[in-house]
Amino acid sequence: MKLMGMSKCVLPLPLQASGVTVNDEVIRVFNDMKVRKSSTQEEVRKRKKAVLFCLSEDRKKIIVEEGKQILVGDIGETVDDPYGCFVKLLPPNDCRYALYDATYETKESKKEDLVFIFWAPESAPLKSKMIYASSKDAIKKKFTGIKHEWQVNGLDDIQDRRTLAEKLGGNVVVSLEGKPL
Repeated sequence: MKLMGMSKCVLPLPLQASGVTVNDEVIRVFNDMKVRKSSTQEEVRKRKKAVLFCLSEDRKKIIVEEGKQILVGDIGETVDDPYGCFVKLLPPNDCRYALYDATYETKESKKEDLVFIFWAPESAPLKSKMIYASSKDAIKKKFTGIKHEWQVNGLDDIQDRRTLAEKLGGNVVVSLEGKPL
C-alpha cells in the first residue's frame, strides 16, 4: 500500500511495542529507591538495595519478582557482599529487569546511583529475549532520572564488579560497595 509516495511499513513482531504494562508496585519500588529523604534507621533498613522485575505469568505486566531483592538492612547481617549476592539472584536461563542501588567512591567523593539492568543471558529462550527486549521501553519510561543503563548478556559480563564500576564512572571509581577495585 502506497501513501503519498511512501510504502506502508509493517514492523516484524520483535520490533513492535509489546503492549506489556508496568504494575504500580514496580513504580512504587522505583520511587522508594530513588528518593533519599531523611528517614528513620528502620526505614533505611527496609530500603531495597537491589530488586528484580519479571513478566507476569500471562506476559502482560512487568511485576516485582517475589523474594528477589536485597534490603539495605540485610547488608552486614545476612549479606556480606551485596553486589555478589545480587548477581546470584539473576536466573541463569531467563531474562529480567533489575534496579541496583550502587554505592561507590571516586577519587573525589562517595556516591550512590541507581542502575537499570536488562539481564538477557545467551541461554534464555528466544521468545523470552524478544518480549523482554520489546517491553524494555515500557519500564524505562517509568524510571525517570536513571543515569545508568546496562544490558548484560551473561555472567561473564556482570560477575566482575569492575565492569559495573566502569559503567558508573570509568576509571575514576576506586571502590564499589566498600571494596577497592
